[in-house]
Amino acid sequence: MVGRAVFLDRDGVINENMVRDGRPVAPTRLEDFRILPGVEAAVRRLKAAGFAIVVVTNQPDIATGRTPRAAVEAMNEVVRQELAVDDVMVCQHVDADGCTCRKPKPGMLLTAAAERAIDLKTSYLIGDRGRDIEAGRAAGCLTILVHSGYGHAADGAGPDAIVTSLSEAVELILAREGMGGSAHGRTER
Repeated sequence: MVGRAVFLDRDGVINENMVRDGRPVAPTRLEDFRILPGVEAAVRRLKAAGFAIVVVTNQPDIATGRTPRAAVEAMNEVVRQELAVDDVMVCQHVDADGCTCRKPKPGMLLTAAAERAIDLKTSYLIGDRGRDIEAGRAAGCLTILVHSGYGHAADGAGPDAIVTSLSEAVELILAREGMGGSAHGRTER
C-alpha cells in the first residue's frame, strides 16, 4: 500500500535554533536542544490523519567537527521518543562533498519514499530554509516554509505556502486534505 508522508526539517521547525553570529544554527549540545511549543500536538494530528512523519535534516556540523555525532544522535533520539516520528534521516555532509542526500538535493526524501512506499506527489515537506523547499519541490512534494523571522525566508525557492509555525502548517495541510484545520498562512502558488 502506498502512503503519504509529511517530511519535516528538524532545526527551526521541530526544535529551537541557536543564534551564532546573528544567524540561526542547529544546537550543538543536547542540553541546548528544545522542542518548540505546539510541535508534539502538531505531529500527533498529522499521525492521526494517516501521514507518516519523516524528519530529514542536514547536520554538516558532524563533518566539520563542531558537533559530535553522539550529540546529534542524542537529539534525534529525543525527537523519536517525544514525537513518535516514523524515521529521522540525517545528511552529515557539507556542500563540497557533493552527496545526493544533502538538501537542496532530494536524496533523503527519495530514499524514504522507496523504503516506505511513499507517494511523493501526495506528500508534504515543511522546512525553514530555501534548501528545504528546493528538496521538497525536486521530490515532487507540496512545500510549506516556516518563516522564523531570521530573514532567510524562501531564498527564491518558491514554497507553496508560508507559515510561522509547524502548528500553522498542520492547519493548512488538514484544511487542504478536507480533515478540518483552517487555511491560514500565505499561499504562494
